[in-house]
Amino acid sequence: MPICLPSLFLSHGSPMLAVEDSPAGQFLDALGEQLPWPKAIVVASAHFVADRPMLGGHVQPHTVHDFGGFPEPLYQIRYPAPGHPDLAREAMQRLADAGLSAKVRENHGLDHGVWVPLRRMYPDADIPVVPLSVNPTGTAAQHYAVGQALAPLRDEGVLVIGSGGFVHNLGDLDWAHKDAPLAPWAAEFGDWMHAALAARDLPALLDWQQRAPHARHAHPTVEHLMPLFVALGAAGDTATVRTLHRSHEFGSLALDAFAFD
Repeated sequence: MPICLPSLFLSHGSPMLAVEDSPAGQFLDALGEQLPWPKAIVVASAHFVADRPMLGGHVQPHTVHDFGGFPEPLYQIRYPAPGHPDLAREAMQRLADAGLSAKVRENHGLDHGVWVPLRRMYPDADIPVVPLSVNPTGTAAQHYAVGQALAPLRDEGVLVIGSGGFVHNLGDLDWAHKDAPLAPWAAEFGDWMHAALAARDLPALLDWQQRAPHARHAHPTVEHLMPLFVALGAAGDTATVRTLHRSHEFGSLALDAFAFD
């Protein structure tokens, strides 16, 4: 019988996370070995955006290099994990049964929100992967509902991951100083989120844009936080929250990670 896996929220940071020897990279290197082995992985990625839930259904999804201005070797990386069309269709049906209009996109590849963390966790690329979209105009509650609909997949041995960024304001990064101290506004936002998650204060979390300090500064656009709510919803109503990792880069790019059991 498959082991019920936790759901995860992972901050995928810069695409350089795929290759750099950083605290976040070292954390991801160890994480895959610490988890029960999944039969498949569903990843809600901040870089797969659609106005309704979309699932990648390609049998052999291609690696997407959806970024610019990075060293050339990064563009040569391939993450040749197989897809899982049957799982994509099952997930679509579970979403439909929950009243959520979903669709399978047959030719969708793996963007860097998917392959960057998975390359560190599962370097052999031997676990089937299904990418899942987020809606950049959607609410936290809508993404939580997506996770709730997919929660039964965990009982089947499927690892559900939300891949985004805990604090993500690219326009405010200190690009010249990767090791710059965490900006006070980013620390205040992060501390509020950690406290709300630890307390499992769902009403506060779902209303984070109004209640969290510096919410708009931390996330001028919301797509990088929405995967957290997918992962939280996938854990069920009584889930516990474990902080797996805390680090940051460039002064405010927070790379926190959580498990929801």
